[in-house]
Amino acid sequence: MNTPKNIAVIGATGAQGGGLVRAIQSDPSRAFKVRAITRNPASEQARALGVETVQANLDDVASLREAFDGVHGVFGVTAFWEHFSPERERAQAQAMATAAAAAGVEHFIWSTLEDTRRWLPVGSGYMPTLMHKYNVPHMDAKGEADEVFAASGVPTTALRTSFFWDNLIHFGMAPRRGADGGLVFSLPMGTKKLPGIAAVDIGHCALGVFKGGDAYIGKTVGIAGEHLTGDDMAAALSRALGEPVRYESIPFEVYRGLGFPGAEDLANMFQFKHDFESDFCGSRPIALSRQLHAGLQTFDQWLARHGSALPLG
Repeated sequence: MNTPKNIAVIGATGAQGGGLVRAIQSDPSRAFKVRAITRNPASEQARALGVETVQANLDDVASLREAFDGVHGVFGVTAFWEHFSPERERAQAQAMATAAAAAGVEHFIWSTLEDTRRWLPVGSGYMPTLMHKYNVPHMDAKGEADEVFAASGVPTTALRTSFFWDNLIHFGMAPRRGADGGLVFSLPMGTKKLPGIAAVDIGHCALGVFKGGDAYIGKTVGIAGEHLTGDDMAAALSRALGEPVRYESIPFEVYRGLGFPGAEDLANMFQFKHDFESDFCGSRPIALSRQLHAGLQTFDQWLARHGSALPLG
């Protein structure tokens, strides 16, 4: 019997990393085992994982180098919404790449997104410039960091993720009651399709990439569970909730003015996905995602499991 290879999972207590931890634990092949990388191994969340946990900090390359010692692969993700700093995100990517190179990591999966400036130069007037040099800071910073891994020499797969359906539970995107008492699902996507995925399935797809090994090293892999319009999502929500849900498309400029932290960033993100629907959807083929994870959930299936958790206003 082959000895399972160690996979170091950054963000093991979060949505993406936690999904990979569970995917590896439930994998019948037992090809891999988890080393959970966390800032606080003594936390209740970390202890509940039931796997080896190692303390490390993305701002401390020495701690990462030690945490990566002896691992075959690393799943790396950053948490922009914790600090709202593109510069810090790039520095953390650089720390991970430097540590992985020094440790001789054989396969690094970098959870990333497009740098929208390749489509829309900053200052073009197409959308507001944010933080002086970004269109969509949380996307552009990740896409910019792709170059960090390419330059490091670490065998890397760039894994481009999609809109988390879990945002409907955790980030105030669930349907709300309108003035007439009916449920309204609001999204600034017009009639265009939005690639979406269950957060847990990102981990399962990442496991598929690790299993594929050399076939995915040096490649960019985009994943999604489905490509759905706002009307499609509202129809699925209606089926799951047992009452009509109406889709309302919010203008981008209205969304920018909603006032919550990151509203301008997200409005620009939705505008990019709307205006470049063909590119964004095309780079996230459902067939490949299902090849990576045969149990890939549809939005209906995700709602069947989690619809009761939606915080309906």
